[in-house]
Amino acid sequence: MSDGGVGGEVELVGPTPEIVQPVDPLATLSPLQRKTLGVLRKTDEPVLFSTEFVDELLATVNEAFESFHERIALAQPGGEITASTERIFVSKYSVAGVLGCEVQHLHDDGFQWSPANAGGQIAHRAIQLMLNWPGEPVPAHLVSEAIARLTDGDNSLADWLAGMSDADVADLRSIAVDKVAKFQECFPPLPMSAAPRTETRVSWPTDGPIVMSGKYDLVLGRPSGRESTKVIIDLKTGWSNTKHREDLRFYALVETLRSEVPPRKLASFYLDSGDPVVEDVVEATLRTAARRTLDAIHAEIELRFEGRSPQKRAGTSCRWCPLAVGCAEGAEYLQQQLDRD
Repeated sequence: MSDGGVGGEVELVGPTPEIVQPVDPLATLSPLQRKTLGVLRKTDEPVLFSTEFVDELLATVNEAFESFHERIALAQPGGEITASTERIFVSKYSVAGVLGCEVQHLHDDGFQWSPANAGGQIAHRAIQLMLNWPGEPVPAHLVSEAIARLTDGDNSLADWLAGMSDADVADLRSIAVDKVAKFQECFPPLPMSAAPRTETRVSWPTDGPIVMSGKYDLVLGRPSGRESTKVIIDLKTGWSNTKHREDLRFYALVETLRSEVPPRKLASFYLDSGDPVVEDVVEATLRTAARRTLDAIHAEIELRFEGRSPQKRAGTSCRWCPLAVGCAEGAEYLQQQLDRD
């Protein structure tokens, strides 16, 4: 062996180290996860909306709200809006409801927890925990922790969970575990760099008698100046429905009014089938959502403040309407659907 001086030959001591080949991060993903990544990932070209468009959209909605406020004030005993004035809370449900059957929309049948809706809440909480879970997240462990945390809460869901038998809790766990497992099957691991968040609440404006609000099941993307980076996702079971896309467009509108930067994509993700219905957000998306939402608020003011009688509009909601018995329009619609099937 040479002493390694100038001109000497250096001999390596020991075995030659192996060359480590880079690991393809896509290699560990399932076909479903690859499909999800393909439809949600950013393109090389950034999505940017002009400031003129965003300013115009804000001005249109603000002008409509000023008119709405004047109408609400005229309906008050003193001719002005006060702290006791009834507020209009605008959500995706209320928009769809008032633009559907107004009679059903105004009927308060009282919300009740059920294994179906509670299972969804538990699954969402479990997915929220999963995003920051140390080690390997197991659906059953996530659901157990989610149920424990929700049972310790101070709300109607906590009371409902506390009153369940062990067998009922086991059934509820199976519903939630199924949803969480399907989420893991469909979604690739979400890096913290994507800023994943679940159950994110947003609202606009900050004051006044009308408040628009929403709660995203899942949102991805970090702020980057005026670039549109956010993807808003609704997690669904069952079949695709055009109403789900309208719901997400409402969310896109609230997000734009709140942050003045529109999201770049909207996705209804159907966990049972593993299929996402994805829509790129464009100017027409937000204009249409604004018009639909303003029409809904206009109808709410007519019904709640100006004394207009509600209209019956038969549709798919007739299938679960508590007023279906004795409703001729609903009965006719349901019979037509049976005949068609």
